[in-house]
Amino acid sequence: MGTFAEAVLERVRAARVRLEAAYAAEDAFEAALAEDELEDALRLARKHGISTEERVSEG
Repeated sequence: MGTFAEAVLERVRAARVRLEAAYAAEDAFEAALAEDELEDALRLARKHGISTEERVSEG
């Protein structure tokens, strides 16, 4: 996987973590920002054909 794809996937992961934290804190403003970031990161991934499905490592 290339550096660009790894960066996009990291951006998606970080946005998901931020969104979960905002939901846990019941922070509607932070959740809205995190949702926007996640949507943007997912759009970028789709545009470049990068799968954002969670991968489960074996072993």
